[in-house]
Amino acid sequence: MRLATPLTGIAAALLLATTAQAQTNDADAALEVNMHEVTAEGVQDAMGTVTIESSEFGGVMLTPSITGLEPGVYGFHLHQNSSCEPAENDDGEMTAAQSAGGHYDPEGTDTHQGPYGDGHLGDLPVLTVNEDGEANLPVLAPRLSMDDMTDRALIIHEGGDTYEDEPHLGGGGARMLCGTTSAAS
Repeated sequence: MRLATPLTGIAAALLLATTAQAQTNDADAALEVNMHEVTAEGVQDAMGTVTIESSEFGGVMLTPSITGLEPGVYGFHLHQNSSCEPAENDDGEMTAAQSAGGHYDPEGTDTHQGPYGDGHLGDLPVLTVNEDGEANLPVLAPRLSMDDMTDRALIIHEGGDTYEDEPHLGGGGARMLCGTTSAAS
């Protein structure tokens, strides 16, 4: 009977360690976000995915696999709410993915300074689309963690991004693609 007590303790310790390891791995597990075209009428066809995972360099890596876009650079942001539905803007006009809210800004900075500045945490590096209409170049968001990704929306905007407040929010245009990071995405 004396042998059973230490073995039970060892078994319990191994079970706890395995459970803790599984929880750590779940928190760091890659997240695949389905990206859909969005209009003032609603969420439209899927255009591809963005895979989000912890980066060995710190922050998170976002790897797009999107096709069917015009070549160029696009504004890319993490938005506050996990919704891609249209809603009325401040002028009362139905706007694509307006339910996603503004850029993710838990610190309340109210400033647009890009992924390496001290502004919104939701400011991501621009998304680059090659001459074949494919976006597949990974981008690093150094100030974000996987915890920041819970129940948010990824938005791709028409036009580029200057990472400044002028022109408004870096000059990015309308919301054109959206995907949510919630479990229901």
